[in-house]
Amino acid sequence: MGKNKEKMFGFKVFKTILGGLFKLYYNPTIIGEENVPEEGAIIVVGNHVHIMDQCLPIMGIKRPIHYMAKKEYFDNKKVAWFFKLAGCIPVDRSIKDTNATGKAMEVLENDQALGLFPEGTRNGLKEQRMNEIYDICKEKYLDKKEFIKVMKKQKASYVNYLEELMNNEVISKEEFISNIYNVNDFLLELVKDGRIKKNEYDEHLLLPFKFGAVSMAKKTGALLVPFGITGEYKFRSKDLVVRIGKPIRVDDDLAVANKELSEAIAKLMRQNLKK
Repeated sequence: MGKNKEKMFGFKVFKTILGGLFKLYYNPTIIGEENVPEEGAIIVVGNHVHIMDQCLPIMGIKRPIHYMAKKEYFDNKKVAWFFKLAGCIPVDRSIKDTNATGKAMEVLENDQALGLFPEGTRNGLKEQRMNEIYDICKEKYLDKKEFIKVMKKQKASYVNYLEELMNNEVISKEEFISNIYNVNDFLLELVKDGRIKKNEYDEHLLLPFKFGAVSMAKKTGALLVPFGITGEYKFRSKDLVVRIGKPIRVDDDLAVANKELSEAIAKLMRQNLKK
């Protein structure tokens, strides 16, 4: 009980003080707070694009959320305090971390709120992946530092899809290279021209979902509360939005539930862009 009180106190401090500073700096728009159940076990799940993503649902949900976060964040002295204060659960992604899973299940069994990113990682290009793409494009983009700087802004799911289209000869290598700096715009052009289908484009808005969220929801009876984040994390942002959707109950088929969850989050993201 003492540890729980300590975590609750830390969370309240985080939300009151740091949350106020977060809102002041980033100027986020929060939509759909009324969709969150006031009691009972819930798993808050959404897309992942930035290290600060967990802050947005925390700002929009009155209940404390125990987020699962990779243990590397806890090993980094610059940010470890932040994740500990926010009541996060460290996860070692190099192994099947049963200890972290056990703590997450305990949160749900106590009718509390758990936070997860079902993509498993941020939807951005890792260094190795950027190097692979650069090897394809280096004849056109000689300045590797500039290339990396631009590619950090691209979604991994879109870049992966574009490479898949090249490998399947839907687009040429020249088209791949010429449009690598504006992947999303080019994919939308392909939809408009009828070279790819709209539903195929929509399916690549997110990385493939892992089954952890729907599996834990089924085992504990917890409701899934989806959210979608769009926009940039920058000072007084004009487009940073988190939209919280209606809860989803998981039935027997985890594959169906995972697809429903992915579609719900993608829909919330698209609604943000139309705001």
